[in-house]
Amino acid sequence: MRLLIIDEEFDDDLYVESEDIPELEEDKIEFGFNLSGSYSRKECGQSFLDWVYTDESDEMEDWKIFAKKRRLKVDIHLKNSDLLNSFIIDNSKNLPAILTNLIEGNSKEDFYESNIITPEMYLPLEQIINCPFQGMTKYIYLEGKCLELIALKLEQLRQKRQDTAKSDVLKKDDFERIHAAKEILIKNINNPPSLIELARQVGLNDYKLKIGFHQVFGTTAFGYLHQHRMESSRQLLLEGKMSIQEVARTVGYANHGCFAAAFRKRFGMNPKYYRLKH
Repeated sequence: MRLLIIDEEFDDDLYVESEDIPELEEDKIEFGFNLSGSYSRKECGQSFLDWVYTDESDEMEDWKIFAKKRRLKVDIHLKNSDLLNSFIIDNSKNLPAILTNLIEGNSKEDFYESNIITPEMYLPLEQIINCPFQGMTKYIYLEGKCLELIALKLEQLRQKRQDTAKSDVLKKDDFERIHAAKEILIKNINNPPSLIELARQVGLNDYKLKIGFHQVFGTTAFGYLHQHRMESSRQLLLEGKMSIQEVARTVGYANHGCFAAAFRKRFGMNPKYYRLKH
C-alpha cells in the first residue's frame, strides 16, 4: 500500500499529454480523494475507486490543470487485491458484482466509480494531511487512516448498491433530468427552488426526483446543495480573497452564525480556524 499526497498550485495552466503521464506498473488499484481542484475525470469533492486491469495506453486522457487553483488530493495505491480480499470475506455479495469478481480474481475488466467525499471521510483525510507524528509512529498511524478510508469507500459502494436495488430503475432520460436539476440548484445557490418547483422545471415528479437524486448522487437534492455549499465555502476560504462574511453570503447564508455552525459540523472546526490552519 502506498500513500500519495498531492498539494500543488501552478502560476500557469499546465497541460499534460497522455504519453507523458507516468505508468504505475505495480499499482493497479487507486482510492482517490480530491479535496481541492480538478483534472481529468476527477472533480473537486469527489472520492473514487479506479481499478486499471488492462494496460491499454490509448485509454489515457490528456490533463489540464488550471493556474492559481490549488490541487489537494490524497491517493491510496494498492499493488494487488489481497488486502481488499481480506476485507470482503463473507461480504462480497454487498459490493458491485464487477468489483467482487476483480477482487476474487474472476475478472479482467477495468472498474471506475466516483461519488462524493462523505463527512466521515473528511476527518481521516485531515488527519493524514496534518499527521502530528514522526518515525515509526507516523507510519503506523497513516496506515491505520488509509485502512479507515478504504473501509469507508467500500461502505459507500455497499450503500450505493443497496439504494440502487431498492429504488426504481432510472432511464437515460431520467439521469439527464436529474443532472439538469443539480445544475439548477448550483446556479441558484442563494435562492434554490423548492423540491416540487425543481421537479417541475426538469419534467419529473417530486418522488422520482427524490429517489433518483439519491441513486445518482448518494444524497437528497438539498443534501447535495448543502454539500456543494460547504465545499464551495471551503475552496473560497483557502483562496483567501474574501472575508468569512463574504464567503457565507456567496454560498447562500445570510446569517454568519448559521454558516459557521454548518461549516463546523461538516469539517470539525470553525471557518476562521480552518483558514488559519491551512
